[in-house]
Amino acid sequence: MGRHYDAVVIGGGLLGCITAWMIGRDGGQVLLVERDQINQHASGRNAGSLHFQLEYRMIERGLDAARKAAEAMPLHLEAARLWSELPALTGENIEVKQSGGLMIAEDAAQVALLEQKTEIERAWGLDISVIDRAGIDRIAPYLSPRVVAAAWCPVEGKADARTAAPAMARAALRAGAEIRTRCEVLALSRQGGCWQVDLQDRGVGMRDRVTADAVVIAAGVWTTKLGEMMGAHLPTVPLALTMSVSLRIPKLMSHLVQHAGGRLSLKQALDGNILIGGGWPARLPLGADGHPDFDAKPDLLRDSLAGNAAMAIRVLPELAGLPMLRSWVGTTTITPDQLPLVGPVPGQPGAFVATGGSAFTLGPSFAQVLAGLVAGRAPALDMSKFDAARYAKG
Repeated sequence: MGRHYDAVVIGGGLLGCITAWMIGRDGGQVLLVERDQINQHASGRNAGSLHFQLEYRMIERGLDAARKAAEAMPLHLEAARLWSELPALTGENIEVKQSGGLMIAEDAAQVALLEQKTEIERAWGLDISVIDRAGIDRIAPYLSPRVVAAAWCPVEGKADARTAAPAMARAALRAGAEIRTRCEVLALSRQGGCWQVDLQDRGVGMRDRVTADAVVIAAGVWTTKLGEMMGAHLPTVPLALTMSVSLRIPKLMSHLVQHAGGRLSLKQALDGNILIGGGWPARLPLGADGHPDFDAKPDLLRDSLAGNAAMAIRVLPELAGLPMLRSWVGTTTITPDQLPLVGPVPGQPGAFVATGGSAFTLGPSFAQVLAGLVAGRAPALDMSKFDAARYAKG
């Protein structure tokens, strides 16, 4: 039998690393286990957008869907605050730039949608306003004349997805956390008032069992499988999404840009590359059992690459003719109702979970809730709408 911990955190992405850091900062003995390498999966393969206003996928089905998605706005507001504080709190040079975000519109229907959307967001306390073309010319003159209005949110921005999670892992180590990579969870069971976690080193095959007062599932697309190990229903929907990055160019844009009429996100990294994303699909390969094989590389789709590029060029003409450095696929997880899944695992004392929605953007606020629950603190926010028990009731 291995050693005993206050908590075992499963998943070495941004969420797991921040959670381990927060537990360690609170004085807890914490083990972080990652089946591959830190930041190898979703956290390191997304475009690093910090979307605090509602994204296109949250409004494309109409205002009722937007109102439902806005129920997570308190988590957005807290994440905006936490992202701004992480570099100073951790002592890490995390690249976080909250220089503002624009959701743009090209026609009257999209402008009307923006106005209705921002009314919903302002009711929840988000600092956001609709600006006309004159306002766009003052803030973002690089946008095409086709853009007639935008929802402007000053706290939005970007973080470097390549370095944020590794930085948080270093902070967790300094806070006393233990980290094991290439370490897969084989079984989860509760015995004698604590959790038994069976682990296997994927390199040498050596097995180990540790015990813990708490288990935290922060494992993205593996959430449902891990829930099944402990007899819990944690439904998730995996998505494979396409992103591209250009060669470096001189500074052009300092904002996060998304679109009210389609899948698009644009931002420029500090080193000058333009990152293009926004939710265009890729293909998840299936295993022999017909379920997605998360160990296999997803397939890029030509139509997604072409569609994403065409939309980007339409609103940012300087991209025309600019060579792309590479395109890639990242996986993410949503829930059936598209609200986050955050809180205790139903029927499993000492087990907690967080996933779904904009998990990179909301990682700090998810982690704050999880670390508090591990320490026995009630969340400061009302988390009832994000409770996994809502699926058991259904």
